[in-house]
Amino acid sequence: MEPEVLSFTIPVESNKIVFVWNITAQLPEGAIYCSLQEVFCQFGPLYSLKLFPNAGVAEPGYYAVIKYFSSQSAKRAQASCNKKNLFQDTPVKVQICVKQKGFPYKSLELYGHRCRELANYYLGFNGWSSRILAMQNITGLDYDPEEESEPQEPSKLRYLCVVQVTLPSHGVFSRGVGVAEESIEKQNDPLEVISKTEKLQKFSEQRALSNAFQKILLVVFDNGKVAVEYVTGEDATVDCLTEEELQGLIQVNDFTWTPLDPGGVEDEEWAELTFHEDTLVES
Repeated sequence: MEPEVLSFTIPVESNKIVFVWNITAQLPEGAIYCSLQEVFCQFGPLYSLKLFPNAGVAEPGYYAVIKYFSSQSAKRAQASCNKKNLFQDTPVKVQICVKQKGFPYKSLELYGHRCRELANYYLGFNGWSSRILAMQNITGLDYDPEEESEPQEPSKLRYLCVVQVTLPSHGVFSRGVGVAEESIEKQNDPLEVISKTEKLQKFSEQRALSNAFQKILLVVFDNGKVAVEYVTGEDATVDCLTEEELQGLIQVNDFTWTPLDPGGVEDEEWAELTFHEDTLVES
């Protein structure tokens, strides 16, 4: 079997989605959720697990939609769990989705802390490291005196972070840039500035970590071994500069501001996903 190539992006392929149904209402909903997570995380890291009640016309119970990072994990889960009792007295049905209606097949950046989880699983806690090369307040860096005559917008607080991810055993390192901004409603309120500064620093670091991982691909073999491939991004300047040159670049470069909105993507995805038995691979 060919090795599977995994990227540090939100999985959108249908063959990474597992449907579980015929879940009875014998246990409380919270207990069912925990049981599902305990069973299905054995086959690989989960991106998400959603538990839904059956439609009103059906018998009381639940069905679940589980999204893996790896299609091989989804296959193993289906083969091992379909028509098994698992955590209840009756067997559940487990199948893989093969088609979706209106679902966007495009790469979406994986948030920083999820990149950490994926790297820890496939590379090990000691198989990689990250460090902040720069964290800078860049508020007013794009200030243009000629725009003073235009209506004033709320004051913006902006932070930029540069993170380096290193995979020592693979001889790979990658740098990422994250920029975040947010409006300051009360410019004379130091507590608001302090609170939003801390928030923006964390968010810009997460975005920088995510950006660094976008250049790394994991090649996963059947025997469990993992190879790493570095893919040069559209702008490899950040990776080529020394740390001193990097600091100078921050002073003059113009970056795209990213509003502080770490959520939202997941809800849009689930809104496009519909459960029909004709979307499943039959065993």
